[in-house]
Amino acid sequence: MAHDPAANSIEVIGAAENNLKHVDVTIPKGRLVVFAGVSGSGKSSLAFDTLAVESARQWQSSYPLYLRNKKPHYERPKADELRNLTPAIVVDQRPVGTSARSTVGTAVDVAPLMRLLFSRVGEPSAGGSMAYSFNHPLGMCPECTGLGERLVLDEDTLFDVDKTLAEGAIRFSQFSSGWQTYLYQANPLLDPHKKLRDFTAEEWRTLREGSPQPLKVEIRSNNTGRVDTVDYEGVIPRFNRLYLNRDISKLRKSLQEEIRAHVHQGPCAACGGTGLNPKALASRINGHNIVDLSDLPVRDLIPILGRICDPRGTSLAAQITAYLERMVDVGIGYLSLSRRTDTLSGGEAQRIKMVRNLGSSLADITYIFDEPTAGLHPADAERIGRLLISLRERHNNVLIVEHSRQMFQLADHIIELGPAAGEHGGRIVYQGDLAGLADADTATARALRRPVEINPAPLPWSEGFEITDAHCHNLKHVNVTIPKGVLTAVTGVAGSGKSSLATYELAARRPEAITIDQKPIGTSIRSTPATYTGAMDEIRKLFARANGVGAGWFSFNSKGACLVCKGKGKVTYDMAFAEPVEVPCEECGGHRYNPTALSYTYKGRNIETVMALTIEQALSFFDDERVRRPLRTMADVGLGYLTLGQPTSTLSGGEVQRVKLSSELHKRGNVYILDEPSTGLHNNDLAELLALLRQLVDGGNTVVIVEHRLEMIAQADWVIDMGPAGGSEGGQVLFTGTPAELMACPDSRTGAYLAAAAEARA
Repeated sequence: MAHDPAANSIEVIGAAENNLKHVDVTIPKGRLVVFAGVSGSGKSSLAFDTLAVESARQWQSSYPLYLRNKKPHYERPKADELRNLTPAIVVDQRPVGTSARSTVGTAVDVAPLMRLLFSRVGEPSAGGSMAYSFNHPLGMCPECTGLGERLVLDEDTLFDVDKTLAEGAIRFSQFSSGWQTYLYQANPLLDPHKKLRDFTAEEWRTLREGSPQPLKVEIRSNNTGRVDTVDYEGVIPRFNRLYLNRDISKLRKSLQEEIRAHVHQGPCAACGGTGLNPKALASRINGHNIVDLSDLPVRDLIPILGRICDPRGTSLAAQITAYLERMVDVGIGYLSLSRRTDTLSGGEAQRIKMVRNLGSSLADITYIFDEPTAGLHPADAERIGRLLISLRERHNNVLIVEHSRQMFQLADHIIELGPAAGEHGGRIVYQGDLAGLADADTATARALRRPVEINPAPLPWSEGFEITDAHCHNLKHVNVTIPKGVLTAVTGVAGSGKSSLATYELAARRPEAITIDQKPIGTSIRSTPATYTGAMDEIRKLFARANGVGAGWFSFNSKGACLVCKGKGKVTYDMAFAEPVEVPCEECGGHRYNPTALSYTYKGRNIETVMALTIEQALSFFDDERVRRPLRTMADVGLGYLTLGQPTSTLSGGEVQRVKLSSELHKRGNVYILDEPSTGLHNNDLAELLALLRQLVDGGNTVVIVEHRLEMIAQADWVIDMGPAGGSEGGQVLFTGTPAELMACPDSRTGAYLAAAAEARA
């Protein structure tokens, strides 16, 4: 039988998802293929919404119907035909779990193996594997139910030392009114008319902790004159017993708020913050309990696991070590398994997902990555590049949606979509190798031909925000000055302490600062750019005033919604043991609004046709500045091509980041802190972002960006480089100065990459 050469390629015919213009493309197998193009050009629509979805849909069709009904339903993507697909593994930008109970160990699937290891080898054994889990009743601390934290009283907040007990020196309403007032004022060992500042050590101990000997206090009722004798209890133990050792959520709201003003989250005293019960903590392997091992950096844990000789545990230790070595390979060997995932930086979280997904020995798989170098220092991106190459060498197809110059240099094949974004994109504008792209006339080709340009005239500064003794997370008691009135880039490898310095320490000292971090925005079908930025509220008010009706008529989440589909525009039918079927709503024809809502108009348009306007068109259509202001900021960050009603669930990663940025820019403030604002942006988009940041600085604001993109760092006025490495090996200031000075710093890896990029020519 003759070999079919077409089988060596994935063929896409007539792809029309989102903004794709009936694209035909042939993707070579066994190659590292980069999808390029400006944000919103259609890269994700082709790679994820078409290739990945159809691969998953066809793979799941091999399952029995009763199993398919329990799995996510994938609607066939809009394409005429897809040929020669393979099973696909997707590593996207969705965040890892960020609950208080989610750790690195659970995220990379090592925690269950560690528990199993201790259940087999630990001495004395605590029982089965779940007896070592702080998420299970068998293993969790009974005091904090496994969280490792409890509310802790800030004791000094309860006392005003310049007042007497009679004057209300106890700053808690329940102890300074009613009969409890007399519990302390009638204590024969305390003078109710003596200022607390003048109390002796013994009097303070009696007030705060209680009498060393049992003590009765006589309390007379004001109403009846009756005298009761009660046991005396110090302020601190009484507060803990009545308000911290119970569920305060059942108390009235005002009392809950007062209690919270006197407490903070702190380590649970019973378990030392581990979340585990004494039996689990007592079990040890070679002298270490499960907490000891989970708290170690994984690079230090590997040799300890290698010393396990018990035949019941050697195989498990080897399995765990394989995961940990992959963590070291991608540059996060400094993390511990106990590290909570809600404390990870964006780059760390991205690599956690890679470790979890890339341990397979399968071949002939299509791996689809969404910007694997997003949030990574160039040094970390090199590690990722080696990992991707190794995947390709194991006879897999590696497809990457990327903007990184480093990834283009590794690519066997490049497919660029464009020429622009939104309705102006969705076409194949280049397909070939890097050498061919260098001579092409596309947005990516032009960007690659431009070298990284160093800011020739950084703005001078004389005043700054002093940060002293910064020690949150891995910061090593840092002292540094953040310049006022200029653009400052905080740089360094992932985990070096950049975000800790800027988004925690600086933000804590400047509460008026506008901080734009990496937390995702809502991306449901009911969330749109107009609703997220607040423009939608003003649009509804304009419609309401023009028609003399309530604003709810112009929301598909309220009165204006179609009564059948409830404003979703689609109806899902559960087919019992067959797959659910999602079809356009017959009542509204997919329009989402009911006929009454659509009958009202503003300046000749109904609410649906207004929501179909692009942001650029809406700026011309609306005169009201309350609508135009948030829309103008979206246009300023290059999102003028989006429609007002486009669900945020259809936006690319770069578009989501800029929607979030735009929602903050119309607010007034003199300090802006942005955590990796270039995430997901093409080099052309970077120019627009830099212009916007310069506009903020020119307006007298201070702008601080946490950044890895060399193009952004090069254009800063001032750079603070953190390092030298990540985790416990980071947290120090390596350099402060201008970008040009950074290139000459011998200790800075950022400086070395910046110097190389400034000299390079495509």
